[in-house]
Amino acid sequence: MVVDFVVEYAKLLSFEPEKIKAEVVEHNDFNEIVIYAKKSDVGRIIGKGGSLVKAIKIVISGCKAKDNKDYKITVKPYEE
Repeated sequence: MVVDFVVEYAKLLSFEPEKIKAEVVEHNDFNEIVIYAKKSDVGRIIGKGGSLVKAIKIVISGCKAKDNKDYKITVKPYEE
């Protein structure tokens, strides 16, 4: 549910939404959501000063109450 939301949000910000991919890396006390985007879209997803990623983190922080897991979001360019 959280991963789907983050991916759909990233697609809305991207120039090439069909190229957005995501994976979840599970750690002991948190899940890391890694979003892979085209290099030109990475900055758009992160936002100026990280503002868009921070906004996404605030929205998904409410999910912690439901599944008792923290989430970390990482945006990386994928290799073509």
